[in-house]
Amino acid sequence: MESIATETVSLKVDDGTVMNAYVARPSGDARHPGLLVFQEAFGVNAHIRDVTERLAREGYVSIAPELYHRTAPGFEGKYDDFAAVRPHLQAMTEKGTIEDMRAAYEWLKSSAHVLPDKIASIGFCMGGRASFLAGATLPLQASISFYGGQIAPALLPRVADLHAPILFFWGGLDKHISPEQTRAIVDEFKLRNKTYVNVEFSNADHGFFCDARPSYHPAAASLAWSLTKTYLILHLVKIDERSRLR
Repeated sequence: MESIATETVSLKVDDGTVMNAYVARPSGDARHPGLLVFQEAFGVNAHIRDVTERLAREGYVSIAPELYHRTAPGFEGKYDDFAAVRPHLQAMTEKGTIEDMRAAYEWLKSSAHVLPDKIASIGFCMGGRASFLAGATLPLQASISFYGGQIAPALLPRVADLHAPILFFWGGLDKHISPEQTRAIVDEFKLRNKTYVNVEFSNADHGFFCDARPSYHPAAASLAWSLTKTYLILHLVKIDERSRLR
């Protein structure tokens, strides 16, 4: 594992707002692939910061933008208090989310530590939807979506705009995302001839990757992490570097 450096940066967004983002990267001056890390509905909390750091230890410059910056900068919700989360979630707009992800993307692209043609996204829950949207609106090399809700039917027209492959993770016990929704997503990808990988853990629930949630499923989380690392190596790392990052 790489030794890492962390910092919080402030980004100017096109709508005139300022957004903080948590950054973790391998130490040193070398350039690395970049990753956009999109939060759950509960903010850029300890779990998302931990994921960002784990990705940095795998060799990626990772940035987690605060998508609630317009209503609650620095917000960290509790997993057992969704009522406190709901107003900020409902205040989000697709336009604002796209502006936020573009600001984070431009930060990565201009960083002296990032390979500007090697950038991907990953997101969880609400952030899984954001990661899908990033793949449709930014020139990424790949995207990963963990149990991203409300992709179908609202964002299905965006499938046609995707220009990079995406890896989906779902929990078979997830009551928030129905089998009809996931089937609609896969059907649209097939119809549009888009490249995707679709993984369902039959005995896992929504949020299975997060070890701070009651739905955490260690076996599913471990396998999903291994697949995530392999997927990122496949799409972001040069062939002669792959053995080093395994």
